[in-house]
Amino acid sequence: MSSRYTFGGDEHIFVEVDEEMSLEAFFVSLSMTNAVRNANIKGVTEICPANASFQIKFDPDVIHPNDMMKELKRLEAEAEQGDNVLETRIVEVPVYYQDPWTHDTLMRFRERHQDPSATDIEYAASINGYDSVEKFIDAHSGAPWFVSMVGFVSGLPFLYQMVDRSRQIQVPKYLSPRTDTPRQTVGYGGSFSCIYSVRGAGGYQMFGITPMPIYDPEQSVPYLKDFLVFFKPGDIVKFKPINREEYDAAIAQVQAGEFMPRTKNVRFSLSEFNADMDGTNAKLMEALYDR
Repeated sequence: MSSRYTFGGDEHIFVEVDEEMSLEAFFVSLSMTNAVRNANIKGVTEICPANASFQIKFDPDVIHPNDMMKELKRLEAEAEQGDNVLETRIVEVPVYYQDPWTHDTLMRFRERHQDPSATDIEYAASINGYDSVEKFIDAHSGAPWFVSMVGFVSGLPFLYQMVDRSRQIQVPKYLSPRTDTPRQTVGYGGSFSCIYSVRGAGGYQMFGITPMPIYDPEQSVPYLKDFLVFFKPGDIVKFKPINREEYDAAIAQVQAGEFMPRTKNVRFSLSEFNADMDGTNAKLMEALYDR
């Protein structure tokens, strides 16, 4: 794929890696922004990775815009010669699907939905060809997800399912946005899942809720004391369906400061994944659960 570079005023360069979302595009964006960070280029003031694109802010009094452009193209050429391998981590995220809180919220906004007679997850199951919500939940939680971007709302991860495109879930957002979404809602819009880090407006379909805090500006959650945002680009997520009893138990652990997410460090190779997606996902599950 060939990236497109565009100046945005005197201080920004926007790079479009590809017009389509894909793991390949995410990898290029991630490797490029990591390369810029590791190069310690004088004058770079901000690095912003996104889905299949990224933006660099720089001080033109320190580095000329044309020189900044040359540096980016040099780093891109070097990245193309390397292996698409990522040292990252896989994280288990428990999800209480069809919980009462997101259900109450979605029922208040049915006039903004494509199918007011169905819940969000019923609608998603139907348009993706599943004959039951249970089978849809199996599909949503059955394969891992790649965190392609963190942002838009503080700490909110965008997650792309790591399966062949023919098996990827596709669900449009609400016809018009809601004015309320519970904190830690697991949602879906287009080809991306997400976890709402804070309560607020939103438009993604609501499938459930996680007891696991992912953003803590007060830094009162033990595993968020060093950095108030949990996810980072390149993380791999495995959703785990839980019931109400398990949800309540996890909430009690969170409140007691005892909840710790299950995480394992892993090496992820894009070429190996493309050669055997299901086999690679099985190895990730083995690493996560030590099987």
